[in-house]
Amino acid sequence: MSAASCLLSEEQFLCSICLDVFTDPVSIPCGHNFCKNCITQHWDINVQCQCPMCNKLFDRRPELHVNTFISEMAAQLRKSAQMKASSCPDQRCAKPVEVPCDVCTGTKLKALKSCLVCLASYCETHLEPHQTMTGLKRHKLIDPVNLEGRMCKKHDRPLELFCKTGQMCVCLLCTVLDHKLHYIVPLKEEYEGKKAELWKTEAEIQQMIQERQMKIQEIKHSVELSKEDADREIADSVRVFTALMQSVERGQAELIETIEEKQKTTEKQAKGFIKELKQEISELMERSTEVEQLSCTEDHLHLLQSFPSLNTPPHTKDWTEVSVHRSSYEGTVRRAVAQLEETLRKEMEKLCADVELKRVQQYAVDVTLDPDTAQAYLILSDDGKQVNHGDVKKNLPDNPERFSSCPCVLGKQSFYSGRFYYEVQVKGKTDWDLGVARGSINRKGLITASPKNGYWTICLRNGNEYKALADPRVLLSLKTKPQKVGVFVDYEEGLVSFYDVDAAALIYSYTGCTFTEKLYPYFGPYFNHADKNSTPLIISPVNHTD
Repeated sequence: MSAASCLLSEEQFLCSICLDVFTDPVSIPCGHNFCKNCITQHWDINVQCQCPMCNKLFDRRPELHVNTFISEMAAQLRKSAQMKASSCPDQRCAKPVEVPCDVCTGTKLKALKSCLVCLASYCETHLEPHQTMTGLKRHKLIDPVNLEGRMCKKHDRPLELFCKTGQMCVCLLCTVLDHKLHYIVPLKEEYEGKKAELWKTEAEIQQMIQERQMKIQEIKHSVELSKEDADREIADSVRVFTALMQSVERGQAELIETIEEKQKTTEKQAKGFIKELKQEISELMERSTEVEQLSCTEDHLHLLQSFPSLNTPPHTKDWTEVSVHRSSYEGTVRRAVAQLEETLRKEMEKLCADVELKRVQQYAVDVTLDPDTAQAYLILSDDGKQVNHGDVKKNLPDNPERFSSCPCVLGKQSFYSGRFYYEVQVKGKTDWDLGVARGSINRKGLITASPKNGYWTICLRNGNEYKALADPRVLLSLKTKPQKVGVFVDYEEGLVSFYDVDAAALIYSYTGCTFTEKLYPYFGPYFNHADKNSTPLIISPVNHTD
């Protein structure tokens, strides 16, 4: 139960006669509530039948019925208090401190309550005047405590005020003699203020605990992703090296060892972070328990004396920028290849290209064309997999998503994170554009495709001129004419790569890109050119070959 709930229980679920949590609470006609047994005994003792709180007289004794709502709330409060007592490591919270009655002579009985006004503790018998006499009923009663510490050692007067200047509890004489001109407030006023601060501290601690628990999950997830990458790269490296001569087996073992060592380093780092986070959570939870217990106490002095040590959360690390960095394994295979004999170089390059293509093909997604974005001259197949230029403009609504002049169309699917890959058949075409584009690109009028305008694309012009539409343009020299182009995107890494699928060769890569919004597959079949370029672009299924 929160500190706020504790305050609510004190004010609304205590019987004013027995000063304890309601047992079988009943409401009388004036609206006040009491334990059924308490009010019955009170009326049995007194001649007149009246309310102990407001003194309203009743002609005859009201019929009493248990208030089920208050009864249920009191039961929950009592159960919560029992759970706190049983779980608290400090046994003082589990049961009241045994304090002797100040009035008993001879053998002193155990005190039931302590009075903060009388500065005395009373057993059940000597507590009765505080429960029946009008003047004494206004006194503040708390669970038994040692009241010696509540007296000013210098003036032997009650510590009932608080000096905010000196940050200490004082008596009335202190304010005149030692703390003259200091800022003095009633003890209860300072108590309520410090209690409110403790509630705020408790909320901050709980927030810190939650943030660290979430950080643990983030670190564990990073380790899992790193492990997946490591497993995949190890498997790829095995396929490469087993295809080569016996002379490269030693290099294979060294490569695997390097990858596994990096993974061990990552896991060791994560294990250390998690251990630190769990330790901080343990310390914060311990502090939370202490703060919550103190925030629910009625012992003003104890709260104020303990407040400085508990108000400030334990020293903890700022985990905001801490993360487990996934090791990069991709370049390891290439470095191993460079160390092989010259006679194996060409074969190794071919094998590595095959591995790279197979790796990105694992992220294949199903892409279809979005007719709402297609320029009016374009013809889309019914299944949304093919597009070509038709020379005849169709009568289509000029909605904001549609390209008005550029002969292109976007995919229906968008991507805001992770990796994705798709393949497009370009066989038979003399001109085309392929890549990805931001969702916020300009779609009206003439368009200049470039990364700064939200396009990461390559193109073919005049049957043999391949370009990357970067800033500035990059002329591409390809060994073979691609018949099928693969497009791969790693959103977080800021990478867009293009592959000649049949040759298993990298065509071009945009690296170091910054993506901040959704990306859409981009298709440009270009103009028909009197049927010279009428062949459609075809989104092809990806063949996952081993």
